[in-house]
Parts: sequence; C-alpha cells; structure tokens
Amino acid sequence: MLSGCERPSVQKAQSGFRGTAMANIQNPRINAENDKLNELPASTGPISGDGPKASEVYQNVKVLGNLSQAQFTTFMVSMTNWVSPKEGCSYCHNVANFAEDSKYTKIVARRMVQMNQNINANWKDHVQGTGVTCYTCHRGNNIPQNVWFKDIPQNVSGTALGQRNGQNSPAKSVGYSSLTNEPFSKYLLENNPARIQGKDGLPNGNKHSIQETENVYGIMMHFSKSLGVNCTYCHNSRAFSDWSQSTPQRAQSWYAIQMVKDINNTYMEPLTSTFPAHRLGGTGDVAKSNCLTCHQGANKPLYGKSMLADYPYLATQYSESKVTETKTTEAVVASMK
Repeated sequence: MLSGCERPSVQKAQSGFRGTAMANIQNPRINAENDKLNELPASTGPISGDGPKASEVYQNVKVLGNLSQAQFTTFMVSMTNWVSPKEGCSYCHNVANFAEDSKYTKIVARRMVQMNQNINANWKDHVQGTGVTCYTCHRGNNIPQNVWFKDIPQNVSGTALGQRNGQNSPAKSVGYSSLTNEPFSKYLLENNPARIQGKDGLPNGNKHSIQETENVYGIMMHFSKSLGVNCTYCHNSRAFSDWSQSTPQRAQSWYAIQMVKDINNTYMEPLTSTFPAHRLGGTGDVAKSNCLTCHQGANKPLYGKSMLADYPYLATQYSESKVTETKTTEAVVASMK
C-alpha cells in the first residue's frame, strides 16, 4: 500500500507564486544516502604539460598522445581508479605488452575518452563549465551502474492480454511506476519529441494515443527520479507545456536529451560489434546512457563539482589520427582497432 510513498520527513522550497504548486520537494534522508555516492575522488592536482609527449615515449598511443608523459601516466592511473580499481591496468591492457590492442576494453576506452572530450567541448549548453570525466558515470565500476538496453519484444497478442507496452513490471528506470519501463529507445535513441499536448481539442487537434502519453510520462518519471527532483523543477504546474512559463532548467534539460542521443548514436551504438556477447542486451544491443547514468539521484552530478581543473585536456577535442568530421563513426572506431 505504501510502495509509492517516501518515508518522511520532507522539505519544501517554494519556487513560484503561491497557489501554483510551484515547490521543490526534497527528502533529507534520501539526500544523505546520495552524499557518499557523490563524493569526489582524491585530486591529483594539475600536472605539468612540459617534457616529452606521450606519443614520443609510448607505442600505439592513438588518443591523448599530445599530453606530456607525466600527464598521460597520471591520467592512466586516475582512469584505472575510476573504472577498474580491482582489476587494475590489466582490465584494458595486456600487461606483458601495453601497446597491444588485444582487449576490447582498450578500444572502448579510447572511444570513451573522445566522448568525454565531445561532451565537454560541444555540449556546454547542458554541462556548462562543470563538464564530465569517466568518473562521472563509472564511479569505481567497470560498467556504469545505470545503463539501459532495448526492451525484448513481448510477442504476446490476444484480446485478453493485449499489448503490455512494457507496463506492469515496476522498474527503477521509471520510479517503480506501472508506466512503460523502457521509454528510452523512443526519446534517447530515436529522434522523437517527448510531447503529447495539442493546441486544439478533438477531433481535429490532439490525436496522440494513450500509449504515446504513457511513454512520455514514463520518460518524465525517469527524469524526475534521476535528478531527485519533482516536475516543477522544469515545468510551471499551471501550464506544463508552455515554454514561456517554464523554469530555465527545462531548456537545459532539452539540451540534455539531444546530448544523450548524440552519446548513444555516435559513440555507443557503433561499438556494438566491439563488445563480446555477454556484455550485450537481450536483443544484442550495447549498453546505452540515460539521465540516471550521470546524475544518479542528484540534480547536478557530483553536486556540480568539476574535476576538469585536474584534467583540462578532457575539455577540448583532440585526435592524433587527425579524424575529420567527414569520417563516419564506424570509420573512427575501425581506425582505433
């Protein structure tokens, strides 16, 4: 009976005029649980870029070879702590020959470094100056704890059961609601607007189906739970669809949706054939990102603390292989193998 409730107490902060229900709701108990998850790792401090370049000292450095040897080795140690603290260097490297590309994890890691640079350089409308690093998503795990795969087709028909649309199977992804629990393909992979409200009534106006409405509500529940906020963080409760009455966070969230689609289509999907079968989903697809991957319950990942001061080379795009924008993503991945 209480599965949809949160144990008190909660705190409210009014963010709009009285009577409009514009208030941000926070649960201090849940926030306290998130504090440890959002702690920053120990800082290395800025490392000097002076001295020989990594590409001159080490073999087969296809990304970040422009760094000094000191910067490069420090970043390798940091990335190991962020992604594979138990396995160490051997998670990506053949320790008998570090230059070898025999492990798929090394190929993936190269592409993920470029993804970090792309986010920090080209998606400032969302990440601002805070930016991201590998730690933002991984936080000590080989695979980020919050990723998603495409839904396995239901293959059920009939007048009694009908089309379940991924419903009635409570999942963390949509706040354990009965809404479709995989709305991500529609909005974070394919190019569909999360919009259902029309300007005119039936029969000539809004013709969106109930399933489309449920899909939009599913993704909105995901946004809310991923950031630890309620609807009024982005929307004005008196006119949910009206952009002119929305908060600035709504525009920033729109950029987030475009950014995540870029991540999934440009960086993750092309790596599908690189991953072994046991790392793929039920339909043979690669793990992909959504809002929870980075935010993990906080309205700003790591509570808005930036790590780029220690790793400024992640804030700009650079490639030793001189990859141009005219190349396809598949060609980029192939060049790294």
